[in-house]
Amino acid sequence: MNDSSQPHQTISVTYCQPPDPPETQAAETITEALVSLYVNGTEMVTFACTPVQQKELALGFMLNEGIISGLDEVGAAHVCAAGSCVDIWLYHAARAPSRRVLTSGCAGGVTFDDLARELPPLDSKLVLPVEEVLDCIRTLQEAGTLHRLTGGTHTSGLFQGGQIVSLAEDIGRHNTLDKIRGDCALRGLETRDGLLATTGRVSSEMLNKAARMGCPIVVSRTSPTTLSVQMARAWNITLAGYARGNRMTIYSSNERIKTSL
Repeated sequence: MNDSSQPHQTISVTYCQPPDPPETQAAETITEALVSLYVNGTEMVTFACTPVQQKELALGFMLNEGIISGLDEVGAAHVCAAGSCVDIWLYHAARAPSRRVLTSGCAGGVTFDDLARELPPLDSKLVLPVEEVLDCIRTLQEAGTLHRLTGGTHTSGLFQGGQIVSLAEDIGRHNTLDKIRGDCALRGLETRDGLLATTGRVSSEMLNKAARMGCPIVVSRTSPTTLSVQMARAWNITLAGYARGNRMTIYSSNERIKTSL
């Protein structure tokens, strides 16, 4: 068994490209590990994830799920030596909702949040030129070092003023948003009014996390789902997909992305 505490591993593979004979070489492969979150001594959830930024993942998950509203509720947060569990102790009892929803996330995501709940429309005056939005996607792709090395990962970034302020890579696209939320909380950075860019599909749980983070613009290299579009329109979030090269498709609140025409 290889070391599952590392984000990628070197393994032996066989390349087949007929009519050439098979060739055995070493290749870098992304690690999939199980990381358990314990809150006040009780297991809350186990993530299938890339084993980096485990503390950020755990804290961001709790913030994005509404289990805590801020780090002032956290007495201690500790990642075990093997990296396979995160222990979080709160100043109060932890009461996660009993209903779990298995999401469409990679590796089988889970949410405790009510994805059908009504939220007030997001109030933001953020307006960005289309060129800046497309530049953010290009910057995001260039920043994805694990993806370039191994493939098989998603990359997400929070942008403020056209610059990445937080970046995360993971086998699970939903995990990347939790890692960003946790990273920003630990560093005292505000997520509200930021642009959230991702390489992964924007499904309902992704859009829900973006709403929790107060991000008025969500942009992906790939597609949204019908439910995420409905939620974006109801919550006044600008949702864009297929942002590649010099074009994109905007599904909601297009007034936030300014064109030169």
